[in-house]
Amino acid sequence: MDNSYDPPARFENATDQLHELVSKQTGMTDFGPPDYLPGLRALLMSMDYDPQFTELGRRFAWGEVVNTLMGRAHAFAAMKANPGFDVHPIVAPVVITGVPRTGTTALHRLLAVDPRLQGLQTWLLDSPMPRPPRDTWERYPAFQKSVALIEARYEHAPQKRAAHHVAAGEIHECCMLLRQQFVSNILSCMFSSASYDAWWQSTSEETAYRYYRKCVALIGSSAPEKRWLLKNPGHIENLDLLFAVFPDAKVIQTHRDPAKAIPSLVSLLMQLAAVMEDPARRSLRGKIMLSREVAKWSNAVRRCQNVRETHHGQVLDIVHADFHANPLQVVERIYDFIGWDIPDDTRAALARRIAEQPERAHGVHRYSIADYGMTEDEARAPFADYIARFDLLEQRR
Repeated sequence: MDNSYDPPARFENATDQLHELVSKQTGMTDFGPPDYLPGLRALLMSMDYDPQFTELGRRFAWGEVVNTLMGRAHAFAAMKANPGFDVHPIVAPVVITGVPRTGTTALHRLLAVDPRLQGLQTWLLDSPMPRPPRDTWERYPAFQKSVALIEARYEHAPQKRAAHHVAAGEIHECCMLLRQQFVSNILSCMFSSASYDAWWQSTSEETAYRYYRKCVALIGSSAPEKRWLLKNPGHIENLDLLFAVFPDAKVIQTHRDPAKAIPSLVSLLMQLAAVMEDPARRSLRGKIMLSREVAKWSNAVRRCQNVRETHHGQVLDIVHADFHANPLQVVERIYDFIGWDIPDDTRAALARRIAEQPERAHGVHRYSIADYGMTEDEARAPFADYIARFDLLEQRR
């Protein structure tokens, strides 16, 4: 964790202090259009009102806000330094989405072995800029900082490696760009933030998606001929906004029994809970979170289905159990969907990654829905139509 930023006595009054700190650290004073400020202010007020931070948690939360605003400053500095970065069209990006913990990450990293595709590396999400040559990354201070931040988080929550391993040089999720507009679901997952969550749920993410599209163009401007491979579970809640910025996107939606996927998500999100807040709140926070996530994602799949009906031929469905049983067969379906062949060397690379199972290299993520005060049937109930549509009860297999 980055403990170098002393948090203010009150977050609500720290907007100017935050901008001054980022400018002092980066030398950058351009934060782009001020449309991010309402979300930032809502988040800072929530940080005073909702959580019961530990001393370390307070520092970590402030550091996350500082680093998020730094990412935005880096993006606008890079846009200014690279005029014409968005002159090239982004053609038919391949976008993976779905309820979290339905196999999006494993599928994303598997497809990324194809050298014809480009993705969003973690360190470039932290500091957006045109992607430099791979053999130079380690020399960039932004890369070194990303490595240090990731390792520090794992030091405090080592079990997160098994649940969701992240590396500075590997591809990561679009939400890390979307959050730099401060209108993002991920900002309400770090710690108790019910008031920010309520604000976020009543606010459109349209400005965040416009910012996100510009950053994708910026990062890919050094290789505009490469097709994009993107991934973010949250896109299912904003599929209309995704198609607004990428009208010809080819979307792959993954599916899994929600009674397995949602508790897995809550388990992942709770792994820093005792570090961030009063440990005595952990049990109740987990129960509240599971209830919230079941409601959020059941609503998301309904919204997604409505948008899908107006984009025929642009969404491919992949059931988690099918991907787990025969990943190469699923990949062949995907390549047919995006209109590509699979060269022999790429097929061999795909087969090697499947055999190596790198997702298991850091252990097994274990969790139980019973830990969060809900039964599997209760978790499934709001998803009944969705489960039936995709035949998701895993016991059928």
